[in-house]
Amino acid sequence: MPQPDVGVAALGVGGRGLHRDGLNGRADLRVLSGKMTPPPPPPVEKQQQARSAAAAAAPDRGPDQTLEFSDGLLLRVLACLPEPHLTGAASLVCKRWMRLAGRLRRRLVVRDWAFVTHRLHYRFPELADLDLFPASIVAPAVPSQTSPLLTCAEVSLTLDTSADPPLGACRFLADDVLDRGLVAVAASFPNLRRLSATAASESGGLMDIAGGCATLQELELHRCTDLALRPVSAFAHLQILRLVAASSALYGTSEDGGVTDIGLTILAHGCKRLVKLELVSCEGSYDGIAAVGRCCAMLEELTIANHRMDSGWLAALAFCGNLKTLRLQGCCKIDDDPGPAEHLGACLTLESLQLQQCHLRDRRALHALFLVCEGARELLVQNCWGLEDDMFALAGLCRRVKFLSLEGCSQLTTRGLESVMTSWSDLQSLKVVSCNKIKDEEINPALSELFSSFKELKWRPDNKSRLAASLAGTGMGKKGRVLCKRILPGHQRVKGAMLNYSTGVAA
Repeated sequence: MPQPDVGVAALGVGGRGLHRDGLNGRADLRVLSGKMTPPPPPPVEKQQQARSAAAAAAPDRGPDQTLEFSDGLLLRVLACLPEPHLTGAASLVCKRWMRLAGRLRRRLVVRDWAFVTHRLHYRFPELADLDLFPASIVAPAVPSQTSPLLTCAEVSLTLDTSADPPLGACRFLADDVLDRGLVAVAASFPNLRRLSATAASESGGLMDIAGGCATLQELELHRCTDLALRPVSAFAHLQILRLVAASSALYGTSEDGGVTDIGLTILAHGCKRLVKLELVSCEGSYDGIAAVGRCCAMLEELTIANHRMDSGWLAALAFCGNLKTLRLQGCCKIDDDPGPAEHLGACLTLESLQLQQCHLRDRRALHALFLVCEGARELLVQNCWGLEDDMFALAGLCRRVKFLSLEGCSQLTTRGLESVMTSWSDLQSLKVVSCNKIKDEEINPALSELFSSFKELKWRPDNKSRLAASLAGTGMGKKGRVLCKRILPGHQRVKGAMLNYSTGVAA
């Protein structure tokens, strides 16, 4: 009797042959040869295993539901997010979110000039406010590890201890590189509203900006010279302009660089719709300021910072027929020789005169300034040097002042403040901060009665006065508790007089 095939029965094949339907001959040969390796799964099974492994690795992560949203709907959702979240976390979700978040970005500060010509338009196609100044500065080359580096905002300078002076020049990109970047910006952003850039010696790129960005309203131009101001006159709709003149010490330009009367005249005849103008380190004089006043009839705000103007420029302010705000910042001088008082004129429409970090030691120049601005309704003096009692008494020429703000006037005393305030009948608001020589105990009853009639009063001449006002009527400070720095509405008695702090007093 023949014996059954043990090998075949052990494999569960039964009485079927090795090459019947439903059995792979190659797999059988592997098993029969003693190699127990499983057969390779089909492609469908591989995909199912990959999905199972991904689900096991991230069990809480479901399918991307935002894929069903259109770009327009997702843009509306992303537009509701605050800007830091929009530009930070939301743009890192995926490439699609990064692309959509870039379309919502309106303001950008660029620090790499190569990004301007290659990826700026594709990454942020709807920019309206663009700052290119940091990208136009070449990274400082430090000669050695011991050489100190001076950094102020975006400008970095290498100090050479063996040189005289030790301050090095700030290096910028070549003019042709700057022009290529501006040409790319002009071609990619026709709806640009604000631009901050560095001027080249003969900037053809600014001409492209003027032709391609018809809606540009605000321009900030650094390292500016008279020659670089020629393209600026082509901006017909420009309303806000800030010019930072080239300095031979900082920018390494020639001695004849900078903005003079020639550049101001070119600017005045081209940009006749200017509303705000800021001149930094300019070297103009009477002719340049007069040209701006005659041609720019819509000019309402003029800021002059760290000027190097020639004598007599104050008299040209009378030509600004619509000027409402005059601001002087960081000026070491006002006017060396303003001329006779009868030739100065006055700005009849002026409402605010602001002096910030200026030297006010020249009595004749300060007298001329107050004569020109005698119709001002607001007078703000902040951290100015040399403002003593006799110098502040000249402010009495501005008889229409309604708001007075004094901050950091360390030489002004209570007597000098009182002499001017009592001569102003329209004064309604007062702010005195960090004026250490103005004391509470020196206030007389007449001055305290004047305080009680103000609509707004911020009285903090020194830390002691601030503490006394904060403690008035609270009962705090006697048991060692934490002091809440606030001023409660109430009354404070000073030398038998009543000081009335209204509800509008700021802490």
